[in-house]
Amino acid sequence: MKLNSIRTSFIAAAFAIALAPSVASAGIFDDDEARKAILDLRNKVDAVSNKLDSKLETKADKSTALELANENEQLRAEIAKLRGQIEVLSNDLANTQRRQQDFYVDLDNRVRKLEPKRMTVDGKEATVDVNEQRAFDAAMTLFKAADYKNAANAFSSFLVNYPQSAYAGSAQYWLGNSYYTQRDFRNTIAAMQQLVKTYPDHPKAPEAMLNIASCHMELKEKAAAKKVLESLIAQYPETEAAQAAKNRLSAMK
Repeated sequence: MKLNSIRTSFIAAAFAIALAPSVASAGIFDDDEARKAILDLRNKVDAVSNKLDSKLETKADKSTALELANENEQLRAEIAKLRGQIEVLSNDLANTQRRQQDFYVDLDNRVRKLEPKRMTVDGKEATVDVNEQRAFDAAMTLFKAADYKNAANAFSSFLVNYPQSAYAGSAQYWLGNSYYTQRDFRNTIAAMQQLVKTYPDHPKAPEAMLNIASCHMELKEKAAAKKVLESLIAQYPETEAAQAAKNRLSAMK
């Protein structure tokens, strides 16, 4: 009987739909396959419903019509159930897509954090690697915490590992300051002299020369201090450090 054939086909479709959510959750379907499965199942449901409606309209025999009406109610109940399963599958697919989108956004953000950044360092545009930035920041954190010995070691390591860094001049300056706070005047002088020699245009260069002069005074080397102050005034005449150097020279007379 054709009705039984329709019912058999419908139940087969129902079985396929019932399996669909578990298949989707197992990750077997990709997005395109899941969408196609949903579309195919909806078409099958609509086709069965349309055939049943057509039979009820064309059958003249009341007993047959009653039989078909009963079958129709049963099948419509199953159709409602299957449509609910389709909605579940559609919702699962949408949730999977959202999770994938969130994953790719998070991955992109992580990758961007690892990429070198263009930034302004000591008044100049430069590309800074993330590890380079972390190393410099870690050394500065030690200095600000008054851990001057470890700060000096950290700045020294930074200069060895990143000699071409945009932060190299600043690292050299803070290395000198790390020595100075420990009253290691000879190493302070060496570090500050290296800054002035290697990075004469660095914004801290004039102040570095002022620090060198201070170290010579601490070491009772007045003549050497005077010479450095005079050089500072000649090299960086328009700076605040130069004005401070003039005041010190006046006080030394």
